[in-house]
Amino acid sequence: MLAITSLLSPPHARRINKIIKRLETDFGLDDVQATPDPHITYQLAGVSKLQALKDVLHDIAATTKPFPVHTTGLGVFPGPNPVIYIPVLRSDALNQLHHRILTATAPLCLRTDKFSNPECWLPHISLALHDTTPDLLGPVLQFLNRETYNLKIVINNITILRQEGTQFVREECFTLTGEGVAP
Repeated sequence: MLAITSLLSPPHARRINKIIKRLETDFGLDDVQATPDPHITYQLAGVSKLQALKDVLHDIAATTKPFPVHTTGLGVFPGPNPVIYIPVLRSDALNQLHHRILTATAPLCLRTDKFSNPECWLPHISLALHDTTPDLLGPVLQFLNRETYNLKIVINNITILRQEGTQFVREECFTLTGEGVAP
């Protein structure tokens, strides 16, 4: 399984990792660290031809200029193991990038997750997942509620994360350059 993502810039990644580390120290939540690079996910997919995927993502990155996105608040995907996250506000530029990724990768995907579809896609930055419980939800949210999560993040890459055992590691990162964009 691969994840097509955008990694956060180093300053934002450090801030998110600091929060994640506090959740581990204070609440024992560490499963989110299976992906050590904080990111925004566009699509989870199994692909038939990795090099072809890299080629299309390289082309998208070469024709996309970096752009800002904003985050605000906290969110929860409910369930027996609730996911706690920071929502990323959808914008025209983010929606267009997501659409281009889905369209270009569709012929290469063996399977995808249903939450990648534009109607269901909720871009976010995960803070806790898999090892949370409904009982922990209240105390964790009370702890997280001490800060605000209004960030301005520049999307400047498309990165493939590859599942390796229990971890997702970087396979390849493509910098958004917009060099292929006509003036």
